[in-house]
Amino acid sequence: MLKKDELKTRSTEASLPPSTVTTTAATSTSAPSGDSAVSLGDKLSAINLSNPAVASSSLSSSKAAAPAIAAVGPIGPIDDFDMNDMDDPLAGFEAQRSGIKDISLKEQFLNPTDANIESLQTLLAARIREGSGETLFEIGVEEDGAPMKLSDAEYETALTTVKSAAAAIGAEVAIMYEKNAGLLTGAPAPEIKDKDTSAAPEPSLAVSTDTDQPTYKTSYVMIRKTPKSVEELLELRVAVVGNVSTLLGVLTKGVLDDGRGKARVNLFRHKHEIDSGRTSSVGMEILGFDAKSVPVPTMTHGRNAPWDEICGKAAKVLSFIDLAGHERYLKTTVFGMTGCAPDFVMLMIGSNAGIVGMTKEHLGLSLALGVPVLVVITKIDMCPPNVLENTVKQLTKILKSAGCRKIPMFSHEDVVVTAGNFVSDRICPIFQVSNVTGEGLDLLKNFLNVLPISQKYNRDDPVEYQITDTFSVPFVGTVVSGVVMNGIVHAGDQLYLGPDGNGAFQMVTVKSIQRKRLNVPLACAGHSASFGLKKIRRSTIRKGMVMLDKETTPPPRGCREFEAEILVLYHSTTIGHKYQAMLHCGAVRQTARVLAMDKPDQILRTGDRATVRFQFLQPAYLKVGARLIFREGRTKGIGKVSKIVA
Repeated sequence: MLKKDELKTRSTEASLPPSTVTTTAATSTSAPSGDSAVSLGDKLSAINLSNPAVASSSLSSSKAAAPAIAAVGPIGPIDDFDMNDMDDPLAGFEAQRSGIKDISLKEQFLNPTDANIESLQTLLAARIREGSGETLFEIGVEEDGAPMKLSDAEYETALTTVKSAAAAIGAEVAIMYEKNAGLLTGAPAPEIKDKDTSAAPEPSLAVSTDTDQPTYKTSYVMIRKTPKSVEELLELRVAVVGNVSTLLGVLTKGVLDDGRGKARVNLFRHKHEIDSGRTSSVGMEILGFDAKSVPVPTMTHGRNAPWDEICGKAAKVLSFIDLAGHERYLKTTVFGMTGCAPDFVMLMIGSNAGIVGMTKEHLGLSLALGVPVLVVITKIDMCPPNVLENTVKQLTKILKSAGCRKIPMFSHEDVVVTAGNFVSDRICPIFQVSNVTGEGLDLLKNFLNVLPISQKYNRDDPVEYQITDTFSVPFVGTVVSGVVMNGIVHAGDQLYLGPDGNGAFQMVTVKSIQRKRLNVPLACAGHSASFGLKKIRRSTIRKGMVMLDKETTPPPRGCREFEAEILVLYHSTTIGHKYQAMLHCGAVRQTARVLAMDKPDQILRTGDRATVRFQFLQPAYLKVGARLIFREGRTKGIGKVSKIVA
């Protein structure tokens, strides 16, 4: 129900203050020559890639390419939200939809008969299923985009009807944004100041206006299902790269920074991280929103609320994957972006430092993996206006392409409309925030609350679970953590685990499951979960292994050799036979060497495409079509698996 035309016609620069105008005029920056100074973003621009044909790893095409920096490939939402709950109130309405005659939404809103209420419940149930537990719904516009032109009284009636229908299917309604859209007589409405309704749990419906003429209203409301248990919790994974720790501390702990890094101390996992101020490992923090779209308090009685307490009150949880920003820890960052299956990437840029080399590298990695990107410019409280403007200009230059629009976030309507279309449109939202004063944080939180899930997971497929870390817990035993890519895992299930050093799989039993540090009976596709395993040593498990359905036929085997269609982004010399590089594919991270390629001279240079046969040092589990990145220091190339050889 979102009006995409608003995004096309809205002037980006019109709402910007003079000091922060996002302009299309770009200033060029010089960088030292040499391999170490070339970022992945520069490589993607230099070799003139196809609009995200490369970013989405469609490398089999040999068509000429256009710059793909900042082109975010569209990924559809999850269609299934069954959770195997036979008592789910949404289940009955979906099947009835085909048997109900078409009735206009306005008729359903203003004439709440039993039949109309049932029809509206069917519509909302279908929308909630499509959004995997939530939907952004526009009141005041028909399904075909025609305005309903509701008066104040009619709007009140429509809102009450929607709330009643949502309550009947176990969902809550929260007003995200409302406005006067025009005069009832047909003339355009006078300019009216937007009203912020995102911060208050019970927003008022009154809209200030400078005219006595009757106007009609429209609004965006978030309709979110109330989960019955933690296993029904809606989860989004957001990989955060750059100068991230302070902002994550402010978002997840609810306390502003003091300007000296106080907010980031609680996020560090090691003493050397506190001493240096640099993240060197993959961390995880969460931010919860309840069914009414209100952030769950992270401080209770003067202490940080534990994860189980936050998840017990939340209907939607954002899991922030805290990745390292420094070049020294690039391999850890790449592993987090490939192995943790993020739905979105939040790229942090210091307004005073501007666009540095690793910023372009992180942006290029996101585009190569096809993950939507949003940009947050921090430290605007301490940055001079001219420096901030120059930073925005640099960012505009990188993001400028026919397939990517720059949408600075300054009003709540921008936030709601852009978040609703973020997955389907090639857009790159830009936020400007201060962790010291709190400026811009409300817009960012509102955007994160409305964000839909980007990836599609299938709970009906055989189980596939990627292992990203291993632990040995006292009195529990061996524990593995990772992401359920397909299927549903129940406590007590038997699964294949492997491959080991010989490429074989062994049968193991899942004795317990945890989500967000809470025990749950099952984990579904798309969930981050930890499994306690019976009678197996931690030393026999490594990152990159998988757990597969025991009914898998034929029995799974690891592969050492495979073929991939690759594109060389940048290499100072040539790539030939026996070339070795670190290869990342999902949770797999190990050295691979080149055995052969389909080039007559058996040599690859910058910008070349080829089908290459790789060989791992240890067996790994790969699937045809999986995206991969290979690097030697910084990123050298991207591609996708085309064939499993042996």
